[in-house]
Amino acid sequence: MAVAVQPASPRPQRRHWRHWIARVVVIVLALLAAYVAATFVQVWRASNHDGARQADAIVVLGAAQWNGQPSPVLQERLDHALELYDAGLAPLIVLTGGKQEADTFTEATTGYNYLRDHGVPDDALLKEVHGTSTWDSLKATRRFLEDRDADTIVLVTDDYHAYRVEQIAEEVGFDATVSPTDSLLSGSKQLRQLVRETAAVSVGRLIGYDRLFRIDHDLND
Repeated sequence: MAVAVQPASPRPQRRHWRHWIARVVVIVLALLAAYVAATFVQVWRASNHDGARQADAIVVLGAAQWNGQPSPVLQERLDHALELYDAGLAPLIVLTGGKQEADTFTEATTGYNYLRDHGVPDDALLKEVHGTSTWDSLKATRRFLEDRDADTIVLVTDDYHAYRVEQIAEEVGFDATVSPTDSLLSGSKQLRQLVRETAAVSVGRLIGYDRLFRIDHDLND
């Protein structure tokens, strides 16, 4: 009597492929975790590094203003920019930042008025008043500083923001360093900001900061 031969079970082959897929997933997740961890270290190190140097201009990133009066964060940035200017690091200060829908003053105009009241002459102050994001403000600043043959800048912003701001400035064509302000945040809030910046830098370096800002704008529109 002939004996029927049963076909081999496909299960071992399926298990083999599942095993390799699982290994690939683990490797990808490990690489992603290493990338994010390395980015966090870069963001943290930048927050503790002062890149003050001789430059063509000092660029102050905008922050909230209250009816023409700088918020504590903006005042900290303005005071720091004034220190750099008084030390002779650059002949120009550029104030950036637009305004919210109900505001009377732009962030840039508030900063301009504050520095002028503290002795900086008009011809040493420039304003960029239309930017709604860091990328937009720096791109616009790049356009009018380029007309003045000003390529090297020192950026003034909060310490946790330093790494991303420098990367954005370089993306739009500046030779940039950052001289950050001292943080006004407590330890836990500072850590949360560093984590948020790490996420933004991790994505921005992969897709470009311009695209990242457009996505963020569309999601919050």
